[in-house]
Amino acid sequence: QVQLVESGGGLGQAGGSRGISCAASRFTFSYYAMGWFRQAPGKEREFVAAISSAGGTTYADSGKGRFTISRDNAQNTVYRQINSLKPDATAVYYCAVRPRSGSSLSGDYGSWGQGTQVPVSS
Repeated sequence: QVQLVESGGGLGQAGGSRGISCAASRFTFSYYAMGWFRQAPGKEREFVAAISSAGGTTYADSGKGRFTISRDNAQNTVYRQINSLKPDATAVYYCAVRPRSGSSLSGDYGSWGQGTQVPVSS
């Protein structure tokens, strides 16, 4: 069974940077696309970024220029970095997996991690 474990959550400071990671196991990581989503308090889950099996990236418009998604196939890990943090980045961040190409639609992903919380102080 696919396993995805996020880590690196914790308090961020407005204007600073925060990186989180997602360790994958029990599937051939390099064959699959990975996505990051977030859910802010009282809001729907929304797309943040995705990276295909070939390394192509897609970003939500709200995060272009501030978000970076990357992957290390040797470590079976996907990373997400946010620069210039804003308080509205406060959310639980989830990683998810789907075959080959990235997608901004949560329904396209078959397995999800448990999430890691990133509160951002002003």
